[in-house]
Amino acid sequence: MTSDQNDSRRGHRVTLHDVASVAGVSKSTVSRVLDERLPWSDSETARKVRRVAQDLGYIRDVAAASLRRGQSMTIGVIVPRLTDTVMAMLYEALARSSARVGRFAMVATTEDDPGQVRIAAESLLRRGVDGLVLATAREGDDFPDELKDRGVPFVLALRTDGSNPSSVGDDQLGGYLATRHLLDLGHRRIGLIAGPDYASSARLRKAGYLQAMEEAGIPPDPTLIVQSTFGIESGAIAAKTLLEQPDRPTAVFAMNDNTAIGAMTAMLRLGLSVPEDVSLVGYNDIPLVRLLPTPLTTVRVPFDQIAFEAIDLLCGTVPRKESDVRKATPTVIPRQSTIRRP
Repeated sequence: MTSDQNDSRRGHRVTLHDVASVAGVSKSTVSRVLDERLPWSDSETARKVRRVAQDLGYIRDVAAASLRRGQSMTIGVIVPRLTDTVMAMLYEALARSSARVGRFAMVATTEDDPGQVRIAAESLLRRGVDGLVLATAREGDDFPDELKDRGVPFVLALRTDGSNPSSVGDDQLGGYLATRHLLDLGHRRIGLIAGPDYASSARLRKAGYLQAMEEAGIPPDPTLIVQSTFGIESGAIAAKTLLEQPDRPTAVFAMNDNTAIGAMTAMLRLGLSVPEDVSLVGYNDIPLVRLLPTPLTTVRVPFDQIAFEAIDLLCGTVPRKESDVRKATPTVIPRQSTIRRP
């Protein structure tokens, strides 16, 4: 590095003009190469520009660029909680998809409290985010419509209200596939640990379960369906209720992997073996479930695709419909927690 370059680093903030001068290219070329919103170039010129920018200590003034565009290049993400692995995986996928379009994802949590959703949204909007991704939609919640009336760009993720732009997994198909897997193994008395009715994901997975049972000619049995939350302890309580029946189910479909982990714990406490006594299926395919002493059969949700579609709905150039709901296809991942019924 020359003494002039050292002086430029010490004396003032390094500008695009400084980088262009040292690299021997135009200022517009430097701007294009260093704009993370544009496709990455690996040309000789681009490599030289990036090397010079690093040597000079150039730091892109994101705030100034945002003011010029009238955008903060930041997206607000609202999730119930990051201690829920599913929500953490969704946020990480949204952060990756946001970065691909030159935006930074900022997260806020709500403990799945509708009142806290409003507080989190207002806090993010005061910080100038360009739009919101909500993973907190509830049955009967009018907050998304309030945002729409205010002209706030937003998209729903993982859960949908059916009337606003959403990116979700095909939950009814996933519930159907999980139940169909157990039916194909010869199970007929299949318990369901159903999630909270306020979440579209839980309602639709239950609908898929009922669809598969009906197709198999098995009438609905209310004693085989137990409500729960999405938590581990709730799954254990629900499983205990199912398995202490005189005619207990030979298989259980749990609404998510957390409730399945809770169910597995309850089964072990009751002296039951998985899968010899009871087969078990979860939902989401969080990393932990493949490492359990009995690896869990589950339904894999393509979080990266859901995140990509959510960011495209929020930031894409293709016009969207108000009720545009994009569904990603889930797949069953068979592991050792399910076997053919003897």
